[in-house]
Amino acid sequence: MAGQTVVVVGAGPAGVRAAERLVAAGVRPIVVDEAERAGGQIYRRPHSGLERSYETLYGFEAGRAKALHDAFDALRPAIDHRPMTLAYAVDGRRLFLNAGGRITEVRFDALLLATGATDRLLPVRGWTLPGVFSLGGAQVALKAQAATIGRRPVLMGTGPLLTLVAYQYVKAGTKPAAVLDVSPFRARLAALPQLASRAGVLAKGLYYVAQLRRLGVPLWTGVTPLAIEGSGRVSRVIWTDDGGQRRETDCDAVGLGFGLRSETQLADLAGARFAFRASAGQWLPVQDDAGRTTVERVYVAGDGAGVNGADAAEIQGRLAAIALLDDLGITRSAEEEKRLRRQHARMRRFTAGLERAFLWPASLAAATADETLVCRCEAITAGELRRSVRDLDARELNRAKSFVRVGMGRCQGRFCGAAAGEILAAALGVATRDAGRLRGQSPVKPLSISAERNS
Repeated sequence: MAGQTVVVVGAGPAGVRAAERLVAAGVRPIVVDEAERAGGQIYRRPHSGLERSYETLYGFEAGRAKALHDAFDALRPAIDHRPMTLAYAVDGRRLFLNAGGRITEVRFDALLLATGATDRLLPVRGWTLPGVFSLGGAQVALKAQAATIGRRPVLMGTGPLLTLVAYQYVKAGTKPAAVLDVSPFRARLAALPQLASRAGVLAKGLYYVAQLRRLGVPLWTGVTPLAIEGSGRVSRVIWTDDGGQRRETDCDAVGLGFGLRSETQLADLAGARFAFRASAGQWLPVQDDAGRTTVERVYVAGDGAGVNGADAAEIQGRLAAIALLDDLGITRSAEEEKRLRRQHARMRRFTAGLERAFLWPASLAAATADETLVCRCEAITAGELRRSVRDLDARELNRAKSFVRVGMGRCQGRFCGAAAGEILAAALGVATRDAGRLRGQSPVKPLSISAERNS
């Protein structure tokens, strides 16, 4: 192994288990993570001084969270851990890092990307009002800062994270004004055979729903968001129920989340080929069953390779590490790899059920009103996107970006890219995949103008 450098980006479930497997084979990887402490989003640890019990923070997942944290803490002497460090670019075999305004370059022999996922958002009239947060942001506030986004928030979007965050808020003493899910209840019924492949996980989800109902939290499915309103700050959400009846819910904050989107920018910059996964409504890196991308010695694992959940991410992290070790000629673990692949195949069936039960609301995104802001960074409306097709002949998303700057701002399309693709595709009269995708750009997140390169 002398002279070979292995880098793992991300210290969530996939990154921790990948690092653990590499260390077991005698490799000392560099582990880069933006957070101060390992755990990722789902097992995020609070800041120092805000320590709380595992049961309070993670509920049913307390045991898994503690096991992951303990595993990483045990790894520390055997890895080069670089916390609070942003991996912002890849160029060939070079990875560029920013830690506290100091720029460094790492030349790697193998790169394992475990970059996780972020909220996928749908533009709603009024979503730029103060008091509107992403659903993940609402969860981070609770886990990391022991705070809630409001005293009577509305949680709106789709996916199992809606009820999980609502349950966590109730446990923390904050009762949501409503949980509004755009996915119809019949979609969940149709997905039950696939969801039943992981009966324990399904049971937890049903428990959350039952507890929320018992405590009087209004739960609605099949809703259509119309607007978020308020004078200077959020005060109500306007929506229609699955029967088309208009309703209003008073609130003091809104958490928006329409599923999750994989963080794929670094894989894009590394040169990996992408393909559109229709069931997820996302462009994802092309990979084999062990996480190998189309670029030699570049691997993806966990939710950054496709959203499958924390349990699956741990398996994917191990699989990708085994593939990496095999490709570098360090170890060969065929039997272990086969066992992990079988486990992961069962989890993929459950993921397919989730994608069926909680569809990305492409039609709602495509129907976004002309005056609604889509790209918050550059203040681009849905109408401007449509005009880029009608008046400027933008036939693809990056072409529209060059004309009207959609996705060119601070978030690099993380907030607006999914909806912009649907709006453009509808304006062109083509399938979403035919409208293209926003390509990754360096730096994947903003750098301070004062950042300096280490000599």
